Amino acid sequence: MTELADIVGVVLVGAGNMGGAMLSGWVAGGLRREAITVIDPNPSNNIKSLLDRSGIRHAVAASDAIKAKILVLAVKPQVMYAVLDTVKPMIDDDTLVISVAAGKTLGYFEERLGALPIVRTIPNTPAMIGRGMIGAFGNDQVTEAGRAVADTLLSAVGKVEWVEKEADIDAVTAVSGSGPAYAFYLVECMAEAGRKLGLDPDLAMRLARGTVTGAGALLDASDDDAGTLRKNVTSPGGTTAAALEQLMAEDGLQPVFDRALEAARKRSQELAG
Repeated sequence: MTELADIVGVVLVGAGNMGGAMLSGWVAGGLRREAITVIDPNPSNNIKSLLDRSGIRHAVAASDAIKAKILVLAVKPQVMYAVLDTVKPMIDDDTLVISVAAGKTLGYFEERLGALPIVRTIPNTPAMIGRGMIGAFGNDQVTEAGRAVADTLLSAVGKVEWVEKEADIDAVTAVSGSGPAYAFYLVECMAEAGRKLGLDPDLAMRLARGTVTGAGALLDASDDDAGTLRKNVTSPGGTTAAALEQLMAEDGLQPVFDRALEAARKRSQELAG
């Protein structure tokens, strides 16, 4: 098992929401300050404070004076092309590249950087509080040791699931990558339905928000699966059963999610080219 404290030569390009979350997780998890270089032209005040407190090296641009054993690319997909040209002087033939950019395939990076070990990942926004779900897939150049290093770095912000083929990343994007938005929208829908039942809108929102976050915490803490937990709170002929009869109808929530996730997967494929 690879420990954060044993990892060296990490260069993080981009310290925005996701890159900043990873950096915070690494520091909290014990990655040594001398093992990290952050490249970002304009980090947020929070990241500046973290860099100052931790004594982590910061550069506004890539440079051939910086060498990366592990290159973590956490920039927006639309600027990736320009960024890759600048990072080439920092990499060697065995540099491990980890991308958290949606829609950029292994082939995209191999074409521009060469036959390096490359891990493509898709995290989600709960990584910002260390509760992310991260899907990952590595090319043939990624060794078991390289995978262990990538797993350790990614695990600092959540749970990592390695998929069997790269095409699965599009499905992961649909389920967990975009998934937090579905949960947030569920809260909105529950609150709006409560308002229509006559509740004060703010009270309805507090009830919906607390219920969804509480149910999530229970699901996380329980050994039971989601179906079992659902059945545990559903008394025959009761109020929950009456609601689930609508949600689980033939034209209920499942077909809506089927269509929604298929649309998300299709869009992920389109973005990947």
